[in-house]
Amino acid sequence: YDSCEVYPGPSLNVVVGANGTGKSSIVCAICLGLAGKPSFIGRADKIGLFVKQGCTRGLVEIELFKPSGNITITREIQVANNSSLWFINKKPTTLKTVEEQIAALNIQVDNLCHFLPQDKVGEFAKLSKTELLEATEKSIGSREMYDFHRELKNFRERERELEVNMHYMLTLQHLCREKTNSLEKMKQRVERYKQDVERYLEHKSHIDLIEMLERKRPWLEYENVRMQYVEVKQSRNKAKKDLEILEERQLTRAKKVKEAEENLNSLDIKIRDNTAKITEISQKVKQKQDALEMKEKKIEEIKQALRMKKDEEMDRQNKICKTQEIIEAWKNELNTMAVCENLQPQIDAVNNELKKLQEERTNIDSDVSDLRAEKRNQEREQKRIADHLGQLNNIMKMKEENLKGRFRDTYSALMWLRKNKDKFKKKVYEPMMLEINPRDSRHAKYVENHISNDDMRAFVFESQEDMEMFLIRDNQKLRVNAVCAPAESWAESLPSRPIEELRQYGFFSYLRELFDAPRPVMSYLCYQYRVHEVPVGTEKTRDMIERVIRETKIKQIYTAEERYIIKVSSYTNLTFSTNTFLRAAQFLSDSVDTDERRQLENQQQDINNMLKSLDMRLTTLFERQKHLEHRDNELRQQKKELLERGNRRRQLESKIALKYDSLRQLEQDAIDLEKESQLANLKIKEINKQKAELVTEFMLLTKGIVPLSILKGVLTLQRSKLMAEKTRLESEYKPGTVQLKAAEQWFHELDDKKRVLYENCKELMKQARQICKLSPDQDFPKELQNSFQALPNTLEEIDALLNEEKTRASCFTGLNASVVEEYNKQTQEIQQLTEYLEEKKNELNNYRQKISQVKERWLNLLKDMIEQINAKFSKFFSSMQCVGEVDLHAENEEEYDKYGIRIRVKFHSGTELHELTPYHQSGGEKSVS
Repeated sequence: YDSCEVYPGPSLNVVVGANGTGKSSIVCAICLGLAGKPSFIGRADKIGLFVKQGCTRGLVEIELFKPSGNITITREIQVANNSSLWFINKKPTTLKTVEEQIAALNIQVDNLCHFLPQDKVGEFAKLSKTELLEATEKSIGSREMYDFHRELKNFRERERELEVNMHYMLTLQHLCREKTNSLEKMKQRVERYKQDVERYLEHKSHIDLIEMLERKRPWLEYENVRMQYVEVKQSRNKAKKDLEILEERQLTRAKKVKEAEENLNSLDIKIRDNTAKITEISQKVKQKQDALEMKEKKIEEIKQALRMKKDEEMDRQNKICKTQEIIEAWKNELNTMAVCENLQPQIDAVNNELKKLQEERTNIDSDVSDLRAEKRNQEREQKRIADHLGQLNNIMKMKEENLKGRFRDTYSALMWLRKNKDKFKKKVYEPMMLEINPRDSRHAKYVENHISNDDMRAFVFESQEDMEMFLIRDNQKLRVNAVCAPAESWAESLPSRPIEELRQYGFFSYLRELFDAPRPVMSYLCYQYRVHEVPVGTEKTRDMIERVIRETKIKQIYTAEERYIIKVSSYTNLTFSTNTFLRAAQFLSDSVDTDERRQLENQQQDINNMLKSLDMRLTTLFERQKHLEHRDNELRQQKKELLERGNRRRQLESKIALKYDSLRQLEQDAIDLEKESQLANLKIKEINKQKAELVTEFMLLTKGIVPLSILKGVLTLQRSKLMAEKTRLESEYKPGTVQLKAAEQWFHELDDKKRVLYENCKELMKQARQICKLSPDQDFPKELQNSFQALPNTLEEIDALLNEEKTRASCFTGLNASVVEEYNKQTQEIQQLTEYLEEKKNELNNYRQKISQVKERWLNLLKDMIEQINAKFSKFFSSMQCVGEVDLHAENEEEYDKYGIRIRVKFHSGTELHELTPYHQSGGEKSVS
């Protein structure tokens, strides 16, 4: 309720209404307004949850009749922190004060016999007999009746305690009597047997000796360990001296090894320097060798050049002879050639045909160029469309994988459909989650929350016959959904009012405008889900939702995050709304525009057809081009032959003139071989001089490398000797290191043993002093020394004497020095317990007298009340042709905390009376009872 006021009348009040009209809200308000807790109602655990959704606070005000003047209790509930403010007669107060006022009026909202909400009916049936009795006493019994019952239970508890104490005291009294008799008998035995006293003293002397032996024994243990400590300490000091000698000896060996390494390093430096010098000279020798080889190559090159000159001159002589022969042959042909005939008309005819061919070839080349340009453009467009389709296919693949993961049977049916489309008369549309494409990914959640999951994975058919054939599907046992689009299209159906009229409420579009789908799919959604009539709003719509529902009368509404369904009660004509939060999109988060995809696929098909047409036209042009080229070659060859026939005489005359020029040039290019041979000899002689100088330098360098090589051998020999010496020193050093480590280990072992023995000595000294009850700083007493001197000085003797004395002491049995002390102690206890027992007896008698008085008054009141209840209860049940009884139940009359009310009912004529329990009766029978 936003606001509601209820005026109860006298006696029975009945609130009647259909489901959801707020009957329980009135009951909840009564309970909470009378300081009740949410747990009393059983509907929610927090007080803030009882406030109307969307409101920040709620208020309950209850006016109660009181003879001295009515009181008004107000409770204001804050939703934010689940707290309450309390007022009495409009004045602020505390919860405790409110509870006191309500208790004074005997209002008990926590008592199921006073206040029974519908969610607690089951708990009433679960009440035990004892709980039901107490609840009845509180609700309709007098105040003194419940007080009498509580007082009886307290008396009975105290009576139990007194009975336990009495039993305990009687037991102790019996024990004391037995102890007294035992003491008298023991006194008589002491008088009769004085020797027992002497035996006791002798036994005590043995015990004292045992104690003194046990005191001396730890001192002997300490002395033994101390002697071991002294021996180990001496061995440790000797090991330390041996270790120092070994360390000094090993240090000397280490110095010698280091000196050998230094000498070896110095010798390595000398060897390295000598080797560097040898390497340097060797490189110079190599350079001289390379220079000599170069001189030899130059001499060979000069000789090769002279041979080439000779070959060149021989070739020149041969060419002159051949040229003269060719000139002579051309002259003979020229003398025999006839006068040139007129070939110009034939040449002109060939030229005209060649011109026409060239023009046609030019036109064909232009057409080929245009077709190729068009083909390139189409191929670029084809690649762009293929790339775009690839992107769409990737998104589609993701949606298909989503379908496969969630609905495997639907995915299998989809794969079958794609292979068998030709079996259907009309087009079949794939599952709606693949066909529907939100225009904005943010709008996907509206579509998914509006369309059921079953329809999201349903195939859409335009023909009922096609749908039935699809559902049979070659006897495949797949569970799939299929729907048939309406025969008359609903895709273009208009909303009942334009969206402009709804913008004032925050609506920005109808649901149909937020996504695209093929026409039959859209027709089905408009017909089945009325997507053209469902407006989608914003947070503004949510903030004014009550006004929207009241003024627009729209049955379904979407806000930014919620869906509202509005219904009108057929009984009261009142409007009810339910709202649910929108779940996140699962199927349509990645959308593909199927229209765009089909358009792209059509464009791709058109381009493929266009490319095939272009290829055919290009093939035709290429064949024509090839034919023209062949004809062109034939004409050019024909023209060439005609021109050659007219130009042969001129060509021969020109060729003969050119050959004469060539002959004269050959005769002028004659080579003087004798002169060339002399020049070559001079060059070879000069190079030989240079070779002689290089050989001289090579020999000097070779002589210089010999002493260095000898020195290298000497140094290497010295290094071998030093290495042998170093190896010998290291072989002596390593065993010394092992011996040193062994000595160190032995020293550390002795040192550890010394430390352990020292700690043992300290601990044994401490134990010995503790046994003798000596402080750490106290001197050893003279009396104790004298006593120890009389005792054995070895552990073996001490242990033997200890065993002997313990055996003798164990022979003394039956001795007890504490009999008199025990008798006096127990006599005193018997006197105290006797007095206490008398006091408790009197107290128990008083309690029993009080219990008897209170019990009589309580039972009289209680039995009268239960008889009235039973009479009315039986009357009500008999009016329903059933049987019901209420009686007082007690297993033991003295156990007042176990008294209870028993309800027995019979709902069927053929059954016996059964006690009302949570399990035996049905829910309706329990509610009636």
